[in-house]
Amino acid sequence: MADSGEKELVEKARTGDRKAFGALVRAHHRKVWSLAAHMLGNRTEADDVVQEAFLRALRAMDRFDGRSEFGTWIYRIVVNLSLNAIRGRKRTASVAPEDPRLVRIAAGDPAKAAEDRRTYERLAAAIDALTPTLRTTLVLVTLQGMGHREASEILGCSEGTVAWRVHEARRQLRSALGEDAPASLTGKAAGKAGGSPPSGKPAEGKPAEGAPTPGKGKDDTDEGWD
Repeated sequence: MADSGEKELVEKARTGDRKAFGALVRAHHRKVWSLAAHMLGNRTEADDVVQEAFLRALRAMDRFDGRSEFGTWIYRIVVNLSLNAIRGRKRTASVAPEDPRLVRIAAGDPAKAAEDRRTYERLAAAIDALTPTLRTTLVLVTLQGMGHREASEILGCSEGTVAWRVHEARRQLRSALGEDAPASLTGKAAGKAGGSPPSGKPAEGKPAEGAPTPGKGKDDTDEGWD
């Protein structure tokens, strides 16, 4: 739930206050960029999607009616733009070396580092093999740490549908990765590899470790909003 400070910023931004809008950008940029990076697997595309999302939000601020929170609204815009980008490009089975989802492997044993990178590449490829709908839901709930209710508001579906999608995405990841499937994504820690879809909320507010972070490019600031 948005706090009173954010609601005040939204009201100011609706009247054309660029500084208030810049503060909203700073508050939400990192999370929505991480969402786009996880969905697209490409830093440049994530930069473009997030930039376009905030530009669209800026142009539409005077029509934002506040029925949803600003964060839910900007997430929805980023999801839709990312899905459009996915559907508009050629499908590829490979993961690019510069994929922002590949965590930086710590220096040390070169053999271990190479093995870890191959594991992360397999994981990224398995996520990419999911349908866009399953991938989006998995990213929101498992990697962004959202509860089913918040994800359902962003995706425009029921909480039950969110729960089923997460369950199905996890099942497909387990099938594709076997023992390499991380418990944080597949729910193996709960000991229900083939069980029923989850019925409650997952742990909220704590995204999975290794989430990509924006670089120091132009979209990592609020330049131009003030």
